[in-house]
Amino acid sequence: MGNRMIDLRQFIYISLIALVCFLTSCRQEEESIKYTIGFSQCTEGDAWRKAMHKEMEREASFHPELSLQIKDGKNSSATQVKQIREFIEQKVDLLIVSPNETEPITQVVEEAFEKGIPVILVDRKISSSSYSAYVGADNFQIGKLAGDYVANLLKGKGKVIEVWGLQGSSPAIERHKGFMEAISQYSEVKVVAEVKGDWEKETAKRRFPAVSLQHPDADLVFAHNDMMALGSFESLVGLKQRNNLKFIGFDGLAGPNGGMQLVEDGVLAATFLYPTGGEEIIQLANRILQNQPYRKENILNSTVIDGRNVHIMKQQTNKILSQEENINRQQHKISEQIKIYNNQRTLLYVLIISLVIIIVLGAYAVYSLWLRHQTNRALMAKNREILEQRNEIAQMAKKAEKANEAKLKFFTNVSHEFRTPLTLILGPVEDALQSNISVGLKKDMLLVRQNAMRLLKLVNQLMDFRKVERKKMRLKTTESDLVKFVEEVVQSFERLARKRHIQLKVISRVKEINVYFDKDKIDKVLFNLLSNSFKFTKENGRITLLIELSDDRNQVIVTVEDNGKGMTPVQVANAFDRYYTAEDSNLGTGLGLALSKEFIKLHYGEISVVSKEREGTRFIFTLPLGQEHLQEEEIVLETTKADQNATLMAGVLDADLELFTETQVQETSETVKEHSILVIEDNKELREFLVSRLATDFNVIEAPQGAFGLQQAFDIIPDLIICDVTLPHKDGLEITALLKKDMRTSHIPVILLTAKDSLEQKIDGIQAGADLYVTKPFSYLYLLERVKGLLRNRDLLKGYYNSAIAVDAKVQTAQPKQLDKKFINEVAALVEKNLQNPDLSANDIAEGLGMSRVHVYRKMKALLGYSLNDYIVNTRLKKARNLLLNSQMNISAVAYEVGFSSPAYFSTAFKNHFNMSPSDFKSSRKSKEKNYM
Repeated sequence: MGNRMIDLRQFIYISLIALVCFLTSCRQEEESIKYTIGFSQCTEGDAWRKAMHKEMEREASFHPELSLQIKDGKNSSATQVKQIREFIEQKVDLLIVSPNETEPITQVVEEAFEKGIPVILVDRKISSSSYSAYVGADNFQIGKLAGDYVANLLKGKGKVIEVWGLQGSSPAIERHKGFMEAISQYSEVKVVAEVKGDWEKETAKRRFPAVSLQHPDADLVFAHNDMMALGSFESLVGLKQRNNLKFIGFDGLAGPNGGMQLVEDGVLAATFLYPTGGEEIIQLANRILQNQPYRKENILNSTVIDGRNVHIMKQQTNKILSQEENINRQQHKISEQIKIYNNQRTLLYVLIISLVIIIVLGAYAVYSLWLRHQTNRALMAKNREILEQRNEIAQMAKKAEKANEAKLKFFTNVSHEFRTPLTLILGPVEDALQSNISVGLKKDMLLVRQNAMRLLKLVNQLMDFRKVERKKMRLKTTESDLVKFVEEVVQSFERLARKRHIQLKVISRVKEINVYFDKDKIDKVLFNLLSNSFKFTKENGRITLLIELSDDRNQVIVTVEDNGKGMTPVQVANAFDRYYTAEDSNLGTGLGLALSKEFIKLHYGEISVVSKEREGTRFIFTLPLGQEHLQEEEIVLETTKADQNATLMAGVLDADLELFTETQVQETSETVKEHSILVIEDNKELREFLVSRLATDFNVIEAPQGAFGLQQAFDIIPDLIICDVTLPHKDGLEITALLKKDMRTSHIPVILLTAKDSLEQKIDGIQAGADLYVTKPFSYLYLLERVKGLLRNRDLLKGYYNSAIAVDAKVQTAQPKQLDKKFINEVAALVEKNLQNPDLSANDIAEGLGMSRVHVYRKMKALLGYSLNDYIVNTRLKKARNLLLNSQMNISAVAYEVGFSSPAYFSTAFKNHFNMSPSDFKSSRKSKEKNYM
């Protein structure tokens, strides 16, 4: 069957190739060889040359093998030379030139002729015989004919003004010579003046009047073409001398504006026929290209046209023009028919090809159906077998995926659980290291902290792997100097290098390289690579970091090289595999290098390793330059210096604990515990640890679970709440949201403790209303300082509220939260509304707010620092002071206006608050007003 299939395909291919070759050969037989003719015309601006072009194009249409290209020199010899050279470079088959001027064009025509390009000169000649043929009238004979005619017209006596064509052109020169030779036989016929018309009507029209005024007795104007004669005639409109002048020109073109019409209209006395020769030019070109015999000099006949024969000539030319129009219409119709024929022929070819293809494909389809029927039975059996195997593999893969997911989830959960014990380990260790302990015990504490930090590093690596697995790891790149960053990381290992007598160097080919990278992740990569190098490099060894740009300067290359024990080929092949540990060496957990590879891939870079046993190891990673490869959300603002130092400090701790220096915190001994803190934590050890530490400076209330802690917050109204995120029944996020929405507790700062350190979880905490989000394990000293900072901010808010509600408040020190501000505003509104009521009490205000008196008291105390009754009295006194300053009311009236039960009680309270009696205060105001006046 296979051989039959191949034979059928070969048959189809051969048939199609034969058909295409047949159609191509037919097409080639029909197409003729094309010749390209380049025509450099000195100008297309006059009617005579336009008529020439029409004749040439019409004649060329009878020769489909010829392609005519015309370029206009625009009366510029330099332009015409350039165009002729372009034709030469184009390698046209034949060149036609009508020179603008003789001398400038001669050289380039000779150049074309010498390169083997046939050259036909039209109308004008060059000063050389290096051309193939010439087509045009004998300008000397025409000039001579004109001279004889003028002498007879003037009866052998008269004055003539000659209007020249371009004086450097051969027609102008030859016509002048022929004319002068003819009139030389008549002594009384003189050329008294010359006008340079340059073959242009407007030029002659502009220059002729000045010459005419100098020779008012002139009898005749002899112009080298009809257009210059017409321009001279029109320039004398309204002048008497035009009636006496006769005008003679050359060309004798037919048509509305041609010389024949001008003779018939009486503008010209006569014109001399100068044939365009368009048909003769194309016919001559075709003979040359077809290698047929031709004459070099092709002189066109001329004749005089005047009033005697103009009517007959015009009728003949009109008849010719009518026939030319008919020919053009017929050619247009023929072209349309040819186009239709070609389209139909193409369509026929397409139909034939389609029919052949359909027949072949039909045969192939029948054969394929038969062949498929034979093979389907075997394929169906095979497919069933493959399908069963695929289902088995899919089930196994699904089980493996679930197992891997369960494993990672287990590791993640275990990692979360590690953070709380680590906090309990590191907290007492930090306290012990800050106290006066013996050297031996301090060394033991350093060892404990070292291993706790190592355990924390493993936990973080497991968490990072979980983020990578779930595609939650995101870059946070900033543009920074990579050289400086590497040097800062290496500084963390310098003391360890000195201790082990290892030569540690950073070599950079450039001083500064600005790269977009995530400092935290690259710090982990460098730290891991350096840790491996120190682990396997003996004393007196060498570790070198090399930073350089790639050859294309599109990426930076960082190399970490050591001369340690090296790796086997198997170890090199599996270096970046997860959980891989060599049997004969202590390579750790196998997490570091695998995680480093993931971090470099996140940066769109690459990492590799080259190593030989007993010679050393070289790790190489690259980072792309620029930011085009990064997504918009992967670029963030510059990280703070504190963040950078925190990252580097983490590396210091694990590299060599002797390098870690803890900032000493000044302990403040307070005789009175002013603030109260509520700790909501389900882990007994951590709760007891926090309570015991915080009790030194604060009144601490503890709650073992969320619902109870929430009730404690409502009952006690503490100054600050520390709450774990993961709690039974009601988690920390729910508690925080409820606290911030309740009027009683909305002012209380909340610190959340959690082992979950992802960005999404931090955002959830902030959105719930938490003032601080602390990740386990944490430094107790750090937590203590943040607690004190939040309480200081709360004191600033008290100052704000006191100034915001004062009558003469001028400065606002802080911007409070909206719910707290709403509470203060409602209290102020109730007090102001009932200020005249001497029986107004805290119970009335609490009832108006819909809160208990205790909660209102605690809220006011937390926000303002004094009770609600004190607030009512202060408000009355400030209002009274304002009335004493700005009204004419007496002291008794003011006392009753602001709600005091008697003037005596008012005077006592006013004096206690402002240190002067109301009467003294009012007298001092009047005294100041009098002194001012």
